[in-house]
Amino acid sequence: MTQPTDHPARYDSIFRPGLFAGQVHVVTGGGSGIGRCVAHELAALGAPVVITGRNEEKLARTAAEITEDGGQVFTSAFDIRDEDQVKAAVAAMVAQHGRIHGLVNNAGGQFPSPVSAISKKGFEAVVTNNLTGGFLMMREAYNQSMAKHGGAVVNMTADMWNGMPGMAHSGAARAGMANLTKTAAYEWAASHVRVNAVAPGWIASSGMDAYGPAMAPMIRMLKDNLPAKRMGLEAEVSSVICFLLSPGAAFVTGITVAIDGGAPLHSPVMPTPNHAGAPTYDGFHRAAVPAVLQTQGE
Repeated sequence: MTQPTDHPARYDSIFRPGLFAGQVHVVTGGGSGIGRCVAHELAALGAPVVITGRNEEKLARTAAEITEDGGQVFTSAFDIRDEDQVKAAVAAMVAQHGRIHGLVNNAGGQFPSPVSAISKKGFEAVVTNNLTGGFLMMREAYNQSMAKHGGAVVNMTADMWNGMPGMAHSGAARAGMANLTKTAAYEWAASHVRVNAVAPGWIASSGMDAYGPAMAPMIRMLKDNLPAKRMGLEAEVSSVICFLLSPGAAFVTGITVAIDGGAPLHSPVMPTPNHAGAPTYDGFHRAAVPAVLQTQGE
């Protein structure tokens, strides 16, 4: 894949400066990958950002980056899968900041496996990571802040519209999150809370390096099956999330926005002609190509 190397000195967002000034936004899984990028953009747009995760060192590194860039950031280390920890963490955020304006339910994870080889424990772990944890976060953000003050939630799903061969557990969880998004959007509308989701496809993010060397050849070939003929960039996900959090999306709720380069449209009957790859948008000045792609010079 191609990726610019001449990044600007700070986040180059398409949105106006100060868009989220004074608005507290929480980004789960904000220490790495897409969550890190989203936290950077929100902070660059004036938001006091709370990044959460289980790894305090990762959170501290990202927080140091945001602070160095002139943003305002807070960290909260806890496990979104633990109901008591979620309740306590959200309570602490509300006590410190007064309210939560936006929640980006980004945290999650999965491992590759055929359906027949997934254990009950493994299936439940992935569902808890990608669905239950997000449910707990949005419920507590609503109950402890948004029910009274309003707000916006953006959930994370995935390109699971045609199933997710090799990751059935994640596909089931992500489909559940898309449906949960619709239900919450309806039930919470009277509280002036909007709930939407994004469904990224294959994004060149650090998460790709978690799958191990056995998956590397397949990862490098993914772009060949995309009409865009390239992988997506973290900033291309972040910009959609920021829009859904913004006043510009005031009449948008209950939807899932696909950010996948047209992946579900791919057809072996009429393959996409080879081309150099669709133009990119990469405003993230600290973006890095995943190691699995660097090894092939992509």
